[in-house]
Amino acid sequence: MKKKILITGGSGRFGSYLKNIKTNFKVLFPSKKIFNILNIKQMIEYLKKNKVTSVIHLAGLSRPMKIHNTDIERSINLNIIGSANITNACSNLKIKLIYFSTNYVYPGNKGNYLENDALLPVNKYAWSKLGGECAVRLYNNSLILRVCMTEKPFVHKKAFGNVKSSFMYHEDVAKILFKLINKKGIINIGGQAKSIYNFAKKDNPNVKRVFLKKNNNIGVPFNSSINTRKLQKIINNK
Repeated sequence: MKKKILITGGSGRFGSYLKNIKTNFKVLFPSKKIFNILNIKQMIEYLKKNKVTSVIHLAGLSRPMKIHNTDIERSINLNIIGSANITNACSNLKIKLIYFSTNYVYPGNKGNYLENDALLPVNKYAWSKLGGECAVRLYNNSLILRVCMTEKPFVHKKAFGNVKSSFMYHEDVAKILFKLINKKGIINIGGQAKSIYNFAKKDNPNVKRVFLKKNNNIGVPFNSSINTRKLQKIINNK
């Protein structure tokens, strides 16, 4: 019998790529009406009924990023309480949990961050994701993925020439995700470290280069690039 993987937030941008990936697993994409991360009883009943063996937790609040400054209740409910609920549900049923976090939980000043480096979220979105991490870390049968990804082609008309990151496209992350199902702990996921402008111009030659001012309040770190040696070792061994 095929192992069953449930994906929360499957109707989102990244979830649409996962629906096109061929895998040996049976993958479920329940709507939030029948699998609400704020309703732990409903989640446990669904997981039991469908004999789910792993959960990939994508559901939450991300964009626009400024919403985490203005709608604090929604940010807390979806990214912290919702993640704690899914952790409790998985723990109750001894189901593997894979949680999608962000590279923005790192301080964002020196770059090349390893999984065991100190954390200091750069904005309230990242704080909400770290709040989710805290719950997941309490459950031993779990994997936290600190992901740096974006849509293809780069959707913005401008890109920072002095901001370094490790972007990887959604479709590329989708291709490797199911290879990580059996791993535990924390894994950074991203591409080669480079300026956002240099990353964007490859697939969007019309993007305009701009520069981030030192004294800004938009919550973008100057160097949030991540070290992906751990990920590369896993992929190469596969």
